[in-house]
Amino acid sequence: MVQKALLSLLVLAVYSAYAAEIRHVRSSRAPSSSPVELPAAPFVVSLTDKVPRSSAKKQALRELRGRASSSQTATIAGSDDDEEYLTSITVGGHNFTAIVDTGSSDTWLAQVGFSCFSLDSTPIPAADCFFGSAGFDPSTSKSFVSFPDTNFNISYGDGEFLTGAVGFDTVTIGGLTVTHQEIGLVTHAAWEGDTVSSGLIGLAYPGLTSVYNGSNPDLDGANNSLLYNPFFFSAVQEKAVKEPFFSVALNRGSFAEETNSTLDPNLGFLAFGGIAPVEVTKTSVTVPVQGFETTSGTSGFFFYAVDVDSWVFPGSNKRHTAGSVILDTGTTLNYVPTQIAAEFNSKFKPPATFDEDEDTYFVDCDATAPAFSATIGGVEFTVDPKDQILPFLDDTGNVVCISGTQDGGPAEADNIFILGDTFLHNVVATFNIAENNITISERVAY
Repeated sequence: MVQKALLSLLVLAVYSAYAAEIRHVRSSRAPSSSPVELPAAPFVVSLTDKVPRSSAKKQALRELRGRASSSQTATIAGSDDDEEYLTSITVGGHNFTAIVDTGSSDTWLAQVGFSCFSLDSTPIPAADCFFGSAGFDPSTSKSFVSFPDTNFNISYGDGEFLTGAVGFDTVTIGGLTVTHQEIGLVTHAAWEGDTVSSGLIGLAYPGLTSVYNGSNPDLDGANNSLLYNPFFFSAVQEKAVKEPFFSVALNRGSFAEETNSTLDPNLGFLAFGGIAPVEVTKTSVTVPVQGFETTSGTSGFFFYAVDVDSWVFPGSNKRHTAGSVILDTGTTLNYVPTQIAAEFNSKFKPPATFDEDEDTYFVDCDATAPAFSATIGGVEFTVDPKDQILPFLDDTGNVVCISGTQDGGPAEADNIFILGDTFLHNVVATFNIAENNITISERVAY
């Protein structure tokens, strides 16, 4: 049996009570496949190792269903099993490692002295939450300002939860600094951590933020939700960055890197104000972000969702299905409609097998993966077969492999699917929060 933390596959996004029931609202804007001239980013931070964490985003999304300048760049790295992308963040002058997630919106850190709980809310030692540090101590920051009578509150689909205080501090990522960023400080955590990261950097829309009026998390809901600007939205508002877009390039790790237990550096870039510094081809498209409508009748943006024209693989006949698709750095795999997943996985040689207990397609580690593409805005983007076979260590230490494209549920109009790291390894995604569009650029093969 594959370890629970590995099968979770980094599905991190959470849903707020405000957005508990939303439905897709199709944009009328046309995609553009004309060449897009994006400037180099003035702020760039490298991404390091991906680390395994328990699953929450897939369930959270199901809860939502039915309802030219220079730039700054940070490198990305990864650690144990290369299952989650991390980077460095400085808060109040103190450095931490945090998860990079385009599928959620809050920036949060564990606070020093936090209480740790099991998933059934039983108190357990703090070490069992497996944060990468003792946490952030706001008393040691000269720039920290408390936000009284509020609370930070995220509940995850697998039983994990984080609650705590709220404040403002100076936050720097990849040289880009926001001087008054609202952050969550986790004082109570049921968290199956990775021993490396101490928090998360959420880059999605304000509609997914998780701060509430009042100090009692048990009373939180849509009526006391206090939406706020996530980090990059604050940077644009403070005019700390010239261009209102950020860009992500995720590198795939090697088979050896994915099965080691060390931190793997240089796994890509998070770039602010321009395109991430990797080679791309002339194949690109700019498509509108798809909005959603809440049950109260208000509409807006939450995730970075796009429409997929068709799924392309042997025998597919360029199959079109209903449902919107999220581009999400916080999810390792692609989660596609049930029938697409079944047909695609049958094309492995030998075919993948579906384990109902694990809700997962397993493949032979030496299998031949079929070709696979997603057509977005009339442009076909191909996933390298290397991204379709993912190795993990089972409970006995043996290497087992799963398919990079899994079952995300039935193809229904209000369902939300995911193009995760399996897809994103092959493109550069540039998110424009002013125009509410995404430019997808094909990467040069690597």
